[in-house]
Amino acid sequence: MKILVINGPNLNMLGVREPEIYGSLTYDDLVKFIEETAGSLGIDVDIFQSNSEGEIIDKIQGVDAIDGILINAGGYTHTSVAIRDALLTISLPVVEVHLSNIFSREDFRRHSFISDIAVGVITGFGEEGYRMGLIALKKIVGKK
Repeated sequence: MKILVINGPNLNMLGVREPEIYGSLTYDDLVKFIEETAGSLGIDVDIFQSNSEGEIIDKIQGVDAIDGILINAGGYTHTSVAIRDALLTISLPVVEVHLSNIFSREDFRRHSFISDIAVGVITGFGEEGYRMGLIALKKIVGKK
């Protein structure tokens, strides 16, 4: 089983950006956590991060031999119809994940263009949300 993990804009700045919200976890720490978690679950992961909406769309459109997508679209969650449309073009289960609780933040963050097309949304559990998302995708893909 192979899962594509997509991380959107500014996630590369973890550990520097708004530590009162995101803590001291760095992006390298997050990648290591995802890889170790996936390995313990018997999942291969392709981890991708970009600050560019177009690169994220290209990655989604170019999926090959992937069983599901775990996506933290960052700020594009609340603005990108284009990423939503790209996700609709593929026939794969998608789980949306956010490190912070988007519903306890600014009003504009409470809307997601991805949530209603995802099989599930995990928000507010920090890096543990990625573990939850990988477990969920393993169960969903295993039922196919």
